[in-house]
Order: sequence, then structure tokens, then C-alpha cells
Amino acid sequence: MGKILCATRGGEESYRTQDAAIALAKERGDTLLFLYVVDIGFLDTTSAPLVVDVGQELTKMGEFLLLMAKERAAEQDVEAEMISREGEFRAELKGAACEEGVSLVVLGHPGGEKSRFKLDDLEAFATEIEDETGVEARIV
Repeated sequence: MGKILCATRGGEESYRTQDAAIALAKERGDTLLFLYVVDIGFLDTTSAPLVVDVGQELTKMGEFLLLMAKERAAEQDVEAEMISREGEFRAELKGAACEEGVSLVVLGHPGGEKSRFKLDDLEAFATEIEDETGVEARIV
């Protein structure tokens, strides 16, 4: 039995990715590890008290989103764990993949023009994950 890592941030596209990860876990008999990364790097130019407040609020929101994802998995009889990390998303995802001993990293397919990633960039990131961690990365 392996472990699948699925990063989430909430919203419709994340639900689609969660559903695909849940289906994969069920099919393979794996557990799921949902990851939420709090990246407050965009606040580097603001005052320290604001950064602390925003960071704490984003962490609370992430924990709520992780609980929702865990419940979605439980509804499909899939065991899921959750982890929240703070830092730069790419580094934290790769770090979690290594530290948690996962066998697969699931990445959500870019969802149209609003997506932060373009498919080419996401494919390059998947290759980077595999090269640096030795863990399979799959775009769903």
C-alpha cells in the first residue's frame, strides 16, 4: 500500500483534482496525503504584524480546506491524512514528497485561462519533481 500526495488550495479545480486523487487511491489501495502550502512571500514588502496576521489566517483557511478534502475522501472510503506547510510551494511540495515517503504526486491539470500554471510549465514541474525526488508525478 502506497501513499499519494495531492496538493490542494480549494475551489472548483481543486475539487476536480481531489476527486481524481481519491479515485486513484481507491483503485490502487493507497492512502492519500492532502497538502496545503501557505506561501506569504508576496507580503515581503509589508509590515511584520500584517504578515503574521495574514499568515495565521491563511493557515486556518488551509486547515479548513484540508478537513474538507479529508471528508471528501472518507465519503469514498479512502483513508486520508493532511499536512500544512509554510514556504515556497514548489520546494514544500517536493520536500513533503520526500519526507512523507509518497509513491505518487498528483498535480491538477491547469483549469483554463485563470490557472496559475500553463500545461507546459506544469509538465516541466512534474519532470522536476520526478528528477529531484524519484517520485512519480502525474497530471490529472
